[in-house]
Amino acid sequence: MDIVRLICAIFLPPLGVFLQVGFGGAFWLNILLTLLGYIPGIVHAVWIIAKED
Repeated sequence: MDIVRLICAIFLPPLGVFLQVGFGGAFWLNILLTLLGYIPGIVHAVWIIAKED
């Protein structure tokens, strides 16, 4: 399942975070980061997915 989350994190970062943590603070932060810049959103999403294991 982590591979699916990582692929989602690359193409649509908030979806990858949502699959990992649901509607939490990290999800909303990721939406903000993705709107401010696509790369920060990807980095945050990958970090959240890697951190939770």
